[in-house]
Amino acid sequence: MNLLLMLIVGGIVGWLASIVMKTNAQMGMIANVIVGIIGAGIGGWLAPMLGIAAEGIGVWIVSIVGAMILIGILKVLGIFK
Repeated sequence: MNLLLMLIVGGIVGWLASIVMKTNAQMGMIANVIVGIIGAGIGGWLAPMLGIAAEGIGVWIVSIVGAMILIGILKVLGIFK
């Protein structure tokens, strides 16, 4: 059950980040899930280093920001235009 929940939440986070970063047309469902899961990990790792203690809706925001950072890195590498 945890795996299914992680995939659903990762997909939502990746999709929202791709909309904000304007890469939604270039990403499919699988890419959204992967970017969402990895981005949540980046956000969860980076937030405490910046002194941010995310709770409740803050966890979602930190995850989306982490996914946006990942998409930004992928844009610099030329994977997304």
